[in-house]
Amino acid sequence: MKKNFTAKLVSAAAVGALALCTMAGAVSASDKVWVIATDTAFRPFEYTNADGEFVGIDVDILAAIAEDQGFEYDLQSIGWDAGVAAVQVGQADGLIAGATINDERKEKGWIFSDGYYDATQSFFVAADSDIASLEDLEGKNVVVKIGTASKTFAESLMDEYGFTVTTMETSTDMYQDVINGNSAACIDDTPITLAYITQDGVQLKKLEAEGAESESAPYGFAIMDEANQELLDMFNAGLKNIKENGTYDEILDKYLKTEE
Repeated sequence: MKKNFTAKLVSAAAVGALALCTMAGAVSASDKVWVIATDTAFRPFEYTNADGEFVGIDVDILAAIAEDQGFEYDLQSIGWDAGVAAVQVGQADGLIAGATINDERKEKGWIFSDGYYDATQSFFVAADSDIASLEDLEGKNVVVKIGTASKTFAESLMDEYGFTVTTMETSTDMYQDVINGNSAACIDDTPITLAYITQDGVQLKKLEAEGAESESAPYGFAIMDEANQELLDMFNAGLKNIKENGTYDEILDKYLKTEE
């Protein structure tokens, strides 16, 4: 099975040419290579390892599902914002990037698969911070990533606790902003930041305070064009199968299980 892990966005001209070939009958459904967009640094779901390989839970789940369902794909590691935009304009067929399933996105045209991982969003502060509650954030700044569930969570609390919210493009930029003292806290998906803390030694700590962690919500694979329903159906069918045969649990253990 062909799996191309590249960081180059497929051009509109290339996608257009593929569409014309399909209309002409030159590309059959079985020959289609689905273009899937993803983030560049969202460990442990997608990231580059020490050997320069693009790896992670999302990467392995997609590979396992494609093998189970017998389809080919081209995984484009282009970042969250660029990935969302690529699917919206038809330069990519789907998105897998730890995308939280929620009504706001559905209302904007996101069409989600079944959930494949439940996650929360949490506040994180510098490892030496004396902030102990959300009340301690009054008059301070909280940094979040653009267009994420973490941003929605922050905005739901900012008026109540009197903090401001600014945005950045990547998790690592947020972490450094807090470590440097420019922001008092950041909010990110809980398993992502904990992985950076435990595996990379990032000098942050989870704010263990009432209201500092959101309710859990599932991640989902997403399309934004009903014409790609076939891809979504294959994802759901493959996800069901890899959960039943144990592959799914093996993937989670590979990236999330800690040494006992």
